[in-house]
Amino acid sequence: QEQLVESGGGLAQPGGSLRLSCTASGFTGGISVLTMSWYRQAPGLKRELVATHTKFGHAVNYPRSVQGRFTISRDNANNTVYLQMNNLKPEDTAVYFCNAIQGASTYWGQGIQVPVSS
Repeated sequence: QEQLVESGGGLAQPGGSLRLSCTASGFTGGISVLTMSWYRQAPGLKRELVATHTKFGHAVNYPRSVQGRFTISRDNANNTVYLQMNNLKPEDTAVYFCNAIQGASTYWGQGIQVPVSS
């Protein structure tokens, strides 16, 4: 059974850094055949796309508010995708979700909390 498990969240201070990890299991071919993304959902707001790493090796970050601060990367050998978050701001506070797309199927992790506060 396909599964995505996020880790690495927790309380961060403004200006600090965190690295989120998402480990995939149960996918035939591993994450090398998947487009992987990170989304986030802040309290009271819609879930938004933060960054995507295509199966072709292209990394794209959205929205502008995270460009230059967040970086998505992947380790196909370990079936893990990362989100490096630097210079965190209080407005980055959200539940962060890992997402995988394989053909017409979409998979989600359970989400991980990232509160940013002093």
